[in-house]
Amino acid sequence: MVALATFDTGSTGFMLVATSLVMLMTPGLAFFYGGLVGRKHTLTIMTQSFVSLAWTTVIWFICGYSLCFSGTMGEGTDFFGLIGNFKLAFLKGTDLNTPFSDAIPLYVFVAYQMMFAIITPALITGAFANRVRFSAYMVFLTLWLFFVYFPLVHMVWGGGLLATNFGVLDFAGGIVVHASAGMAALASVLFVGKRRSADSGPHSIPLVALGTGLLWFGWYGFNAGSELEVDTITATAFLNTDIAASFAATTWLALAWILERKPKFVGLLTGAVAGLATITPAAGFVTPFYAMIIGIAAGAVCYGAVALKNKLNWDDALDVWGVHGVGGVIGVIMLGLFGSAAVNPMVADSLALAGGRGGFILTQTIVVLIVGLYCFLFTWAMLAVINMFITVRVTKEEEESGLDASLHGESAYMAD
Repeated sequence: MVALATFDTGSTGFMLVATSLVMLMTPGLAFFYGGLVGRKHTLTIMTQSFVSLAWTTVIWFICGYSLCFSGTMGEGTDFFGLIGNFKLAFLKGTDLNTPFSDAIPLYVFVAYQMMFAIITPALITGAFANRVRFSAYMVFLTLWLFFVYFPLVHMVWGGGLLATNFGVLDFAGGIVVHASAGMAALASVLFVGKRRSADSGPHSIPLVALGTGLLWFGWYGFNAGSELEVDTITATAFLNTDIAASFAATTWLALAWILERKPKFVGLLTGAVAGLATITPAAGFVTPFYAMIIGIAAGAVCYGAVALKNKLNWDDALDVWGVHGVGGVIGVIMLGLFGSAAVNPMVADSLALAGGRGGFILTQTIVVLIVGLYCFLFTWAMLAVINMFITVRVTKEEEESGLDASLHGESAYMAD
């Protein structure tokens, strides 16, 4: 009988719960997006989230984890993560006794990171709601994982170029998740174009509220779990998550009340998500006081970004760019401003590598902007290539009749 390795039961148990919480965020996103679109398109956008649960898991097990976390890990030389990094394909060479650290087994880390991979491309779908063919989306999902998400994970969290050579910090996904998805969303909006038939707007605000609640609940696993064990940084990230979300929600509500003359519930919910996205890169690096500042900035700046989007007439249906893209960018930059070595020693290492606070802020800013530009350009080019083989956009007739019926042959609701 083979002896089983011993790990820290508290940290392992916590990370299993955190993994489950992050998994729950993808159904939460489906409810959030599903409530925001019209009745005839509800199942389509929910399917785009749920299918990522299955298909991304398949890719992650086959080679996604290997591409992100093998190769020249720790050396910073294999910057893109797609060259020769298949040695852990199908989790080869690992078993139930393989450690990730003294605290948790590798299997837990593999599962936890897999949940991040699942939700990130699903975030983008809110931007092109009601307009994209499902077959084209499946190709989009696959290529975006390989050429955007996996390389970014490798460079930031897998020992690649950005973290090792430049000292870039991203606690739980400001660069890897939110800025990348937000800028890809903007490219998608501009490539696909506006909706031909006006959507009736949110068809079920209670469904949006349910989705927000699940996202907010799951985000504690998303941020606090990114410490990958239980310690004071875990507790700090947990508290910072709620503080930032609450201040952002309140700020957005106040702005809507003042400028639109109504305290709108959807605004409150959207503000909370903006705060959650913005604190994500900094959750384990700043004090609760600065989490409050980040939350207020998230509510104000993301509200302004959505207003700018409306003025420019960009049809980002569910404000993915304004909430996740802009939120992720300002969160990464504010980490450069407020990150504290007293909270997390990793900040001290990055400050030393960057040559001080000014260099660290500059590094964070330049990297998140370059990553955003890459995600925008690659997504645009990828959609153009996909469109040569599969028509990305649905027809006017399909859009007007509703994608649920025309693409999936189903309906979210019984006919009246």
